[in-house]
Amino acid sequence: MFGKLFGGGKRTEANPFALPAPRGNRVYALDALGDVRVLAAVQAAEAGDWAAVKGALVPFDLGRDHQVLSELAAVDGLQDWIGRVAEEDEEHRATALLISGARHVLWGWEARTGARAKDVTREQWQIFHERLETAEEHLLEAAESRPEWVTPWRRLLTSGRGISRGRAVNEVRLDAALRRDPLDLETHIEWVSYLQPRWNGEPGQALAFAREAFGGAPDGHRLGCVIPMAHIEDWVESENKESLDTPEIQDELRDAARRSILHPDYERRPGWQEDFNIFAMALGLSSESIVAPRVFHELGGAYTPWPWKYIARPEKMYAQFRRLG
Repeated sequence: MFGKLFGGGKRTEANPFALPAPRGNRVYALDALGDVRVLAAVQAAEAGDWAAVKGALVPFDLGRDHQVLSELAAVDGLQDWIGRVAEEDEEHRATALLISGARHVLWGWEARTGARAKDVTREQWQIFHERLETAEEHLLEAAESRPEWVTPWRRLLTSGRGISRGRAVNEVRLDAALRRDPLDLETHIEWVSYLQPRWNGEPGQALAFAREAFGGAPDGHRLGCVIPMAHIEDWVESENKESLDTPEIQDELRDAARRSILHPDYERRPGWQEDFNIFAMALGLSSESIVAPRVFHELGGAYTPWPWKYIARPEKMYAQFRRLG
């Protein structure tokens, strides 16, 4: 029934690389983008086996695949050896620097923690800045070595936001990313964050940017996720936790879902569940009841940390929205 109503993405054949989902109708954390090849890369990185990492990455383009890069960047301890690899493996130096830069951005935020700025200690700020400075050095060299890559520029937007490079510098980085891929979702999402009042923007700027971006995207493109993400960011800023529960926002989320993740031309690549989770969270916060059931049905209980990290007890809230849907 759901497929007849909404479409739902290209599924011409089963994905031979998909990790098996747990049995039973329960919520579970998606591991390694749900892909055995990504899992192999992560496990190799956890073991510090650079040769195995390179072998596992052969099917992927790390210069464009933000999600695979994020899986590697999350590996604890990777920062202890990836810099040495960059010095020793000249042929793959740019790839090692890209991974190192992405890891140092995340590692920097781990030191800062999610506390409000006024609650971050001087020592935490110092470590945060040191790690982001290293990230910028590595990412800029990777970008210079591989000028076609978009992923270094998206990460530089995050580091630039963290260490306050200024609007002019970050706009140059945004332009650099969008020249390489005008429809890059992760770049747009990062700029939606940048335009929030808690960083550098004014109320309404982020949503206006998101609407303009998605307005120029073809049907079935994952860039549609920028709409629910902009609403989620607005919800984070708002003191009213029912701020998304309006007919207008519900309509906009429905339309965006139908034009993107639920459109027949949407492609389910490794990590597609994160796109659906972005919509699931926004639809849940808006109390939408028409499209939300389809989105949760397609997920089959697969939960991704992003963007639910904005909510206290995220897995519990995911499960609650799922039941209501």
